[in-house]
Amino acid sequence: MRVHRGICAKLQGGFLRRWWAAVAAGILLIILAVILAVLFPQLINVIVNKEIALRDGGRTYHWWREPPVTPHMHVYIYNVTNADEFLNNGEKPILNELGPYVYVQHWEKVDIKFNENDTVSYKIRKRFVFSSKLSAGSEDDVVVVPNIPMLSATSQSKYAARFLRLAMASIMDTLKIKPFVEVSIGQLLWGYEDPLLKLAKDVVPKEQKLPYDQFGLLYGKNGTQTDSYTIFTGDGDVTKYGLLDKWNGKKGLGHWSTPSCDSVMGSDGSIFPPHITKDTILKVFDKDLCRALPLTFQKEVMTSGGIPGYRFTPPADVFASPDRVHSQQCYCPGGPPCAPEGTFNVSLCQYDSPVLLSFPHFYLADPALREAVVGISPPVPEKHQLFVDVQPMMGTALRARARMQINLAVSQVRDIKLVASFPDIVFPIMWFEDIIDELPPEMQSLLKMAVELPPVARAAISGGLAALGAVVLVGALFCLARAAKRQEKLHLSNPLPPNASNNKTGQLNPAFQNAK
Repeated sequence: MRVHRGICAKLQGGFLRRWWAAVAAGILLIILAVILAVLFPQLINVIVNKEIALRDGGRTYHWWREPPVTPHMHVYIYNVTNADEFLNNGEKPILNELGPYVYVQHWEKVDIKFNENDTVSYKIRKRFVFSSKLSAGSEDDVVVVPNIPMLSATSQSKYAARFLRLAMASIMDTLKIKPFVEVSIGQLLWGYEDPLLKLAKDVVPKEQKLPYDQFGLLYGKNGTQTDSYTIFTGDGDVTKYGLLDKWNGKKGLGHWSTPSCDSVMGSDGSIFPPHITKDTILKVFDKDLCRALPLTFQKEVMTSGGIPGYRFTPPADVFASPDRVHSQQCYCPGGPPCAPEGTFNVSLCQYDSPVLLSFPHFYLADPALREAVVGISPPVPEKHQLFVDVQPMMGTALRARARMQINLAVSQVRDIKLVASFPDIVFPIMWFEDIIDELPPEMQSLLKMAVELPPVARAAISGGLAALGAVVLVGALFCLARAAKRQEKLHLSNPLPPNASNNKTGQLNPAFQNAK
């Protein structure tokens, strides 16, 4: 009883001198807890938006400048095992898939410059180091593949004047150029001297010269690239965080017929704007893709370190033909014939070489493309699908498989004897995948805390305020009821009229004396 009276006495003291103040304080704390529970996610979003913005010396800047991951590139080469039979007897090309040949990568941004419009400009330096330990062969392995410079030249000459084709045929005979070449894996990827390119360097006008004098599928990519990228820092508008504003000073590629198709606005695949939902369409830009590739939500995943994420993949019709998906017409500005179903024509970004991109093993492409050759197994999504796993709140890429296949669209040219029997075919050359399996432990810990801490903090803070408000409110009401009951008891124990209290102690009421 004394304890209750002590509590109630304290509630009456200080700033809670009135019972209504105690009741109001309890109700206010409960309302504050409800408001905080509702607004807490928005508060967390404000903090996230501020923390992830790219600033020199900021929390995310160093991870962005030099990502603390070790990407691996796996390369698979289609070795032609019956080149003579294909050329002379019209047999289907028989391909033997070799690989993987694995390269460990190191990525770094250089020549970084922050601009006044909340953007940052930079160049990318990628280094590739061959890993014999992880590879299924050596860079010295010899393969037979289509002569891409030659077949590109003959295919381009198909609609040229006949005397030009005859001149080209004479040059190729003189230089003893063949439709297939035997080169090492290292040469095929990183470059070898090609007689046709060497000739072009000497005779082609300066303004039409190619920017290289060797041929390699990855020639010029091992080291600092000359391309300049300008992305949004997210400081002014977090919805554009990490998205490309300009590439080499331009907002578009200048190749495609509509602004939406030609725009370079997309991520580099490592960071995306935060607060991603299942309805979000992500876009990844790479100059070799010759476009920004859209990605849509596929499923929820759990990545290393117990971090939940969303998996995004290209939609099934991303490389659909314009005949089937009209919106793809913008990628065929020259009109029919367009790229076959499931392939994408990047010749405008490859100096007019007839290069077609597809997913490995012609995944999502017309089965006839795979059936035109022997040795390519049916595609399996788990092995041949491109995907990126993203942490939706932060927009950070958790895991990725960037898979793409390089093909050559070869055309028959009857005036050039070497390819007169070469059928119109989409010839697969190689496919590769850039792999990021997991983030380093320190990033995993930070992301996991960012995912798990807000809900716990929300429950703890709002729950604590609600509990405190309930205690104050119930305590106040209890003390108020107790005080009211005490006053009632006092009233019942003293039924004398009001003037009775005015008599001096020990004196009887006159009326009582008279009655006595």
